Amino acid sequence: MALSGAGIQHRTQHQCSSTAIRFTVSPGENAFQVKITAADEQFTRVGVQTLDRKDGSFIVRYRMYASYRSLKIEVTAKDKHIAKSPYVLKGPVYHENCDCPQEDSGVWLEEMGCPHIIPQIQRDLAQFPAVDPDKIAKEIPQRFGQRQSLCHYTIKDNKVYIKTHGEHVGFRIFMDAILLSLTRKVKMPDVEFFVNLGDWPLEKKKSSENIHPIFSWCGSTDSKDIVMPTYDLTDSVLETMGRVSLDMMSVQANTGPPWEEKNTTAIWRGRDSRKERLELVKLSRKYPEHIDAAFTNFFFFQHDESLYGPIVKHISFFDFFKYKYQINIDGTVAAYRMPYLLAGNSVVLKQDSIYYEHFYNELQAWKHYIPFKNDLSDLLEKLQWAKDHDEEAKNIAKTGQEFARNKLMGDHIFCYYYKLFQEYAQLQTNEPKIREEMQKVEQPDEDLFPCNCHRKKVKEEL
Repeated sequence: MALSGAGIQHRTQHQCSSTAIRFTVSPGENAFQVKITAADEQFTRVGVQTLDRKDGSFIVRYRMYASYRSLKIEVTAKDKHIAKSPYVLKGPVYHENCDCPQEDSGVWLEEMGCPHIIPQIQRDLAQFPAVDPDKIAKEIPQRFGQRQSLCHYTIKDNKVYIKTHGEHVGFRIFMDAILLSLTRKVKMPDVEFFVNLGDWPLEKKKSSENIHPIFSWCGSTDSKDIVMPTYDLTDSVLETMGRVSLDMMSVQANTGPPWEEKNTTAIWRGRDSRKERLELVKLSRKYPEHIDAAFTNFFFFQHDESLYGPIVKHISFFDFFKYKYQINIDGTVAAYRMPYLLAGNSVVLKQDSIYYEHFYNELQAWKHYIPFKNDLSDLLEKLQWAKDHDEEAKNIAKTGQEFARNKLMGDHIFCYYYKLFQEYAQLQTNEPKIREEMQKVEQPDEDLFPCNCHRKKVKEEL
């Protein structure tokens, strides 16, 4: 329960005497009050936020700034407890930065509800029947270290060590953060691996050399990289109720007006990172009644205002959901906004692409999204289909939203990372090592809210 921005999800069932009313629409944003307190504590340092999903269900998320023996969660309406409130979360309950790993990974996996098998992980790792840490520690830097930005990690005795290769390694902060967060929560396997910090997958499918296992945030049908959740989605999970405002929970409470009241124009905003984006904006200028697409920045191509119109200001991501139709088109690689678009209450029109995120293989065209060709040649046709089949489009939007709620929340991201490292570790033919020039990645200081780890205390007493 030390997840950053942990969430309690419930479909509201308001109980009164022997009757119960199940809401399918919002009973009002302030219909319920949620209070979280700790027994025997004068002040409980827990931030609480109630998010109305507008369909009769709410997310209550909280972020703890101290650890407690237990927490009492009270859900009330008009000062009366509802359902089975109050709920008691038996502890100890540790805050996010508390370094108190569960030694038994099996217990942690069960408590998290992690699946036994994740098909994408199995598909990626099937290409590497065995991994020799000594071999990859030498060969991967030789192949990629001069031209690419890489992180070489070793996790040993639940401590994280790193050596970087290349000039642009700033994005290591996202990988450092998820690894440190995992090691605070659960005993990680000893494992040694390389992370690609760039946009493009590195290990080409047609490579004439011996292929090497490279972990990347994006995969492609032309490569053999091992895919992880994107740095953007990872960061939003770790920082929910922190410094980011766009995360999978916030989106669900900001999905715009009801379907019937949404604007029937397709919306897109972004930068000029792909030729097809230029074509999309030109298409928008030709058919403005169907598509509202504009650039917020020019970097890759020359800006010809007569062709592409003026650069426009960014709009709030939540404002996208005032529109029924969301266009998702590749940037340098896959457009990493896909999880958030699915979580909204609009239908996603997705470009056919060689690039994919860790969950794309579970998505089904015409079930979770409406596909259109890579060259955009049938985009207007697909938009017209959506307008002519409004109920079907609405159902696709709903199914995509359910997928995001059931597959792309914080606990799913933690499960994916842990299962990936667990299964990869089993492929190693010898022990991972803390290599020369590796530095330890330190846990954040917690002087303000120190943490007494009950699990470590028990272990010391034995």
